[in-house]
Amino acid sequence: MVRSSHPQDHSRGSGKQENHDHNNRWYTTGIPQSMLLPHTQESGDPYYIGDIYEPSQIRRQMAKKPQDNEQSPTSYLDYIDTLTDNGWPQLRYLADWMRVTTAPPKWKFLSKEDMQERATRVHVTMLEYCQDKIRRCDVQSSAELGTLLSQNHADHTGGMARLFVVEDLSRDVIEILGSQLDVDPMFFRGHISDYTWYNTRDPWIELPDMNVVAREQSFSHTRYAHARYFRTPKSLNRARLEAGNFNVLRRVDRDGSWVPGADISGSNVGLVRSRMSFWTQGRKQTSTHVVNNILLVDPSITEGFPLWGGYNEFAPCPSMVDEIPQKRARNSAAEKAIYWLEQMTSEEIQSIAPDPRVLLQAPLCIVCSEWLTLLRYANTRLSQLEWEIEDPYLRNLQEDLSSTLDKVHSWRRRFPIWKTIISEALSKVIRRAGPVETKENPLLILEKDFEIIQANLNDLHERAERIISVVTAMMSIQESKKALQQNRSLARLTYLAVTFVPLSFVSSFFAMSEDVTKLSKTFWIYFAVAIPVTLLALVVVRFSDTVVSVSRRFLRRVRPTGRRYVKWE
Repeated sequence: MVRSSHPQDHSRGSGKQENHDHNNRWYTTGIPQSMLLPHTQESGDPYYIGDIYEPSQIRRQMAKKPQDNEQSPTSYLDYIDTLTDNGWPQLRYLADWMRVTTAPPKWKFLSKEDMQERATRVHVTMLEYCQDKIRRCDVQSSAELGTLLSQNHADHTGGMARLFVVEDLSRDVIEILGSQLDVDPMFFRGHISDYTWYNTRDPWIELPDMNVVAREQSFSHTRYAHARYFRTPKSLNRARLEAGNFNVLRRVDRDGSWVPGADISGSNVGLVRSRMSFWTQGRKQTSTHVVNNILLVDPSITEGFPLWGGYNEFAPCPSMVDEIPQKRARNSAAEKAIYWLEQMTSEEIQSIAPDPRVLLQAPLCIVCSEWLTLLRYANTRLSQLEWEIEDPYLRNLQEDLSSTLDKVHSWRRRFPIWKTIISEALSKVIRRAGPVETKENPLLILEKDFEIIQANLNDLHERAERIISVVTAMMSIQESKKALQQNRSLARLTYLAVTFVPLSFVSSFFAMSEDVTKLSKTFWIYFAVAIPVTLLALVVVRFSDTVVSVSRRFLRRVRPTGRRYVKWE
């Protein structure tokens, strides 16, 4: 059973369990509570945490009731609370996220053990760029991360930089990175959620910054979408549970464009929206020779398969005489990014100091490849829908074209969202002006690829509009044909009436008496009554519209005015 969504029903500090036993971690639907995603039928009303116009119920109830050990640092969270109360209200969601340790609407579904485990997750890889080599250090605990950040490595000079690649944010990671590197909280705030539109009550609202403000920010967010193939519905459900176990809010949306004969029965393709976020400290913000940078990468869905096996490597095929690189795991977006970031040349490493955005080239190549794969999939589905419209056999497999229209509508809804995402990537990431000392933007090398994606999206959007017009026209033609068929059926009924009415009259007339000669004296009475009644009925039917119109004009004339009323019974 779902626990009450009223905020007063939660006794978080004492660890009481109302209406639910946390030893039994399953709903009647078979979904673990901690893996439920917000804004679903199972999770109920998300506004129990308070809407944007109310004080945060999470902050009020948890401010003096920490759910984890007393040694956990809170200086950065206190800093965020102060900013929330003094002009940055959108940071409230980040503060609630840190207290709950995941998306705030999941608060009522998490036990103390769940929150502790999520809060202390650390999946960080530090890449240290020296003049002659790249060092890698994998960090799995908060203590290790704190120790690593406290080392200035002042014995190195030149183009020295460190990049912290973070897979799935957690409270401890935000606290340590934010406090020790003095990171703008809006950097973390922009990465934790996944919404394309908002209701007027949403406390998770994320308003865009003005360009004059965004130019001064030392971070950027890149949104993208990618596809994953699932052979069975159970596989898709397991992928959704994986997404529910992430700290950041991500979801797997079922495409549903199943084509008979082309797809396995029960198979599906899941569409996932993801983000990559990059922050740089820059030399002006640090007193050491180390330039610190952060790359936030979403955790990856491991269930299912990369659509079409995934994209190719970001390099031409090696020659037959060259050494062929060994096959590597490609399920994790973080590992993909780290692999290519470790392949940087010494010239590229030297360019990090003047413009750290060179570290974004490899991650953006991953983003671009995912977009190209997804758009090829969208093109495939639209082609199948056009084939479905054209082929009479495929049309006969369905009752009508309404299901085809529903599929096209789902794609038409997605394309404007994706076009906005690409436009933001071009304007706020690729073409964004860099530091004054930068001679050339290192990301402009990817501008043409993103412009190609943008052009493809425009073409697909227009194509979806044309398909909808064709389907709508065909449905209208089908309706017209049905109407003609009905008219023909009515015509047949008319012929039957013309045939049987005289027969009915003759049979009724001769049934009036056994001896017809006895009707000679009263025979005229039948016609004297029947003919006027029939004529009256024909007149009423023929002039019914005129009668209604005259009646309405008469009623308007006798409408009550002043204190004089006409009463109608």
